[in-house]
Amino acid sequence: MRTRAERARRVLTIGSIRADLEGQPSARAVRTAARGWVADVLALAEDIAAEKTENAR
Repeated sequence: MRTRAERARRVLTIGSIRADLEGQPSARAVRTAARGWVADVLALAEDIAAEKTENAR
């Protein structure tokens, strides 16, 4: 059950990103938007990892 819920959340998230990228007016804009998504996800991961490191102490 948990695996299905995680998979569903992933599919919805990727679908949202795809919709945003498909809405971009040009290939260049798609790549720029994709870099923004990547930067946002990496920053979020760093924040969460730092919180987990602090909480483990």
